[in-house]
Amino acid sequence: MNSTEWATLTDFVKYLGRTGKCKVEETPKGWFITYIDRDSETLFKERMKNKRMKADLVEEEKQEREIQKQIEKAAEQLMPLVTDSQKPEPQPVKELKSEADAKIGFALGSSSKLKTKESGESSKSVFDEDENEKNDKGNPGAKNKSVLEELMREEEMKKERANRKDYWLTEGIVVKVMSKALAEKGYYKQKGVVRKVIDKYVGEIEMLESKHVLRVDQAELETVIPQIGGLVRIVNGAYRGAIAKLLGVDTEKFCAKVQIEKGAYVGRVLKAVEYEDICKVSQ
Repeated sequence: MNSTEWATLTDFVKYLGRTGKCKVEETPKGWFITYIDRDSETLFKERMKNKRMKADLVEEEKQEREIQKQIEKAAEQLMPLVTDSQKPEPQPVKELKSEADAKIGFALGSSSKLKTKESGESSKSVFDEDENEKNDKGNPGAKNKSVLEELMREEEMKKERANRKDYWLTEGIVVKVMSKALAEKGYYKQKGVVRKVIDKYVGEIEMLESKHVLRVDQAELETVIPQIGGLVRIVNGAYRGAIAKLLGVDTEKFCAKVQIEKGAYVGRVLKAVEYEDICKVSQ
C-alpha cells in the first residue's frame, strides 16, 4: 500500500465499503468485495427490470386467482351431480303372469322342452327393458369431473412454468456440502443450514457440527431428505416456497410424496416430487 493514504489493504477495503463504492463482507475465508455499478443507464435498466418482475408477479397472481375461482365453481356444480348419481335408483317391479289360455306344446325326443309363447314374449320384454335401463344409465358428473381435472392440470402447468428456476437456495434449509475442494478441511458430505443467500446462487452455510460458516455455490450443494413425517420446503417447481410434510419416498424413481402444510394449498397431496425439488427444514 505504498504511496497511498491507507496503511493496510484491510483499511482500503473498509473504506470502499463505507463510501458505498463496493459491497464488502468479512467471512472466515477473508474479505469479499462486490463492485456496485452506479452508472445511470445501469440503474435505469435495473429499475425497469424490477418493474417488469413486479408486473409479471401481479399478472401471475391474477391468473392463479381466476383459475382457482373456476375450479371452485366447477367443484360446486359437480357436488350435487355426484350426490344424485350415487343414490340407488328404484327398480320397477315386474310381474310375470301365466295366463290360463296359454298354449303349451310338447316335443318328444332326446330331451323335452316346454314352450310358452306368452312367457317367452314377457321375458323378452323384461330383458329389453333392463338393457335400455343400462344404456340410459350414465355418470352425470363425468363431464364435470373432466373439466375440473383439466382446470387443475392447466393450473399446475402454469405454476410449474412460472416457478421452475435454475436456482433453488433459500434460507432455513438443511443442505449437504458436496465440494471435494473442502474435503481436506473435513466439510465434504457434511450438513449445514443455509443462513444467507447471495446473488441467488451462493449460500452462506453454517455447519451443524463445527458451527463454521462457509460460502458455497449451489452447484456444490445437495438437498437433504428428512425422515418420514418430517417437514420439507419445496425449493423448486409449481409449489416453490411451500412447507410440506414428507409422507413417503420412492427410492426407485427418486421422488417423494408430500402434503402441503401451510398456505393457500394446505392439505394438497403431491404424489411424485423429485428429490432435488424438496429439502429438509431446519428446526
